[in-house]
Amino acid sequence: MNCLLRTAGVALIALSASAGLQAQTASGPTDPQIAGIVVVANQIDIDAGKLALKKTKNSEVRQLAQQMVDDHSKLQGDVGALAKKLNVTPADSPTQQQLKSQADQTMTKLKGLSGAAFDKAYVDNEVTYHQAVIDATKSTLIPNAQNADLKSALESAAPLFEGHLQHAQQVQSSLGGK
Repeated sequence: MNCLLRTAGVALIALSASAGLQAQTASGPTDPQIAGIVVVANQIDIDAGKLALKKTKNSEVRQLAQQMVDDHSKLQGDVGALAKKLNVTPADSPTQQQLKSQADQTMTKLKGLSGAAFDKAYVDNEVTYHQAVIDATKSTLIPNAQNADLKSALESAAPLFEGHLQHAQQVQSSLGGK
């Protein structure tokens, strides 16, 4: 499997897991559920980035949002290719439903904000989301992935997640955040 597919699979899987793995059964998500979670989580970050591009006038926030849209749009296609290669059909799960619900709440909140309040809320969400992705990947996704290629993809995604987190933290700091 090439590095791009590996990274893509991991990035989307981790993103999806960050907001809702608690809802999964005690046995953890299956590979098809992980794939389904990844697709939803990736789209959530794309949608939030597109909203930020429409609302922000801050160049640093705009750059972060554009990176999220670009990286996750590319990854969305790569994840589909990885799932096909692994013969995994994405499946619904409680985590997927929880992610959608949480994303709806976050988007409603973000849509009601403007200016500096929007910028801060968007960037704070990106920091929290990516930290949760990193944590969920290590504690839940990697241990539950059954397919060796999928597990390897998850393990190799850390640099991408860390890069997104660091970028979001830099912007958060420049906005006077945490």
